[in-house]
Amino acid sequence: MKTVYEASQLGEAHIIKHLLERASLHPIVHGEYLQGGVGEIAPSGLLKVVVAIDEYDEAKSIIEAWDEAEWDENAWQTEIDEVGKA
Repeated sequence: MKTVYEASQLGEAHIIKHLLERASLHPIVHGEYLQGGVGEIAPSGLLKVVVAIDEYDEAKSIIEAWDEAEWDENAWQTEIDEVGKA
């Protein structure tokens, strides 16, 4: 297993995990349960999304493309509305 992404928050780690699962990869979130052990201190480096070594390059490409995407909130809402009409 190889770390493909370090998240600062649990929600962020799960967004990345689901993004990779949609591409038929098999990511795992490590450190999910460690956050409760540090109390109110803002931990860093605990949450990691890991994938199998042979999935690493594809996962990294997917995350980079997602990170670089420009999100247009109005276009996103229009897409949601269109799906609702179907």
